Amino acid sequence: MNSVREGRKVLFSIKVSTLLTIILTIVVTITTCNLVLEKKSQEEKQISEEVMQEVALGVNKIAIETMSEQSEIKEHFHESARSIDRKELDALLNPTTKIEDIVISKDMDLTVRTGLSKEDFITLMTNMSADTSGFFEENAALIYDYCEQYQINEIFFVGLISAESGWNIAPNHRRTHNYISLMSANGLIRYSSVESGLETAAKVLHEKYLTPGGAFYYGSTLAGVKTRFCPASSTWVNLVYSRMQQALK
Repeated sequence: MNSVREGRKVLFSIKVSTLLTIILTIVVTITTCNLVLEKKSQEEKQISEEVMQEVALGVNKIAIETMSEQSEIKEHFHESARSIDRKELDALLNPTTKIEDIVISKDMDLTVRTGLSKEDFITLMTNMSADTSGFFEENAALIYDYCEQYQINEIFFVGLISAESGWNIAPNHRRTHNYISLMSANGLIRYSSVESGLETAAKVLHEKYLTPGGAFYYGSTLAGVKTRFCPASSTWVNLVYSRMQQALK
């Protein structure tokens, strides 16, 4: 019986030892795996950081190169701009119509400008043979500015002044500085200066006759303006248009 018991004890000891060995082996294996994974993770993290640094360096390099190229482009533009005459540069940025390309018609929109530059309009007025009094040449800059301010076709404005005051500017219109026959109960309204008379004419045309909602608006054509500007006349449209044609000769 004693020998059997001793055998069982030895067998039990062997099993316990074997189990401990297995457990120890598993623990060592798991620990080793964790160490390997941790080392791999650190290596991957290091690689990732190195890649990000390289990407950042690349982006910075591209940004620096782009800024350098933009700087060169700006410098080239400024150099080119310096080499272009101021008038030529203005012509490139603000293309205008040539005098010979002006087009007018009886049913044209009187709020559309000619497209002439101020310089060309002054030239047109200076060379206009119909201007027997020199009034239009002398006041060409003013006429242009008010047409620009109040959105009126310059040729129409000149033609209207001529139709109402004559190319020579009749004495009563010259005295009152009233160039388009604006009337009150006492006759022609008197203005204090050429500038005041021309600006008031342009302003009244714009606000009352040529703008939708204006007191006398019936369309922005010669026929529309005539409706309230000169309703009794059957020749007014033809008269104004013929003066517009003369202005371009």
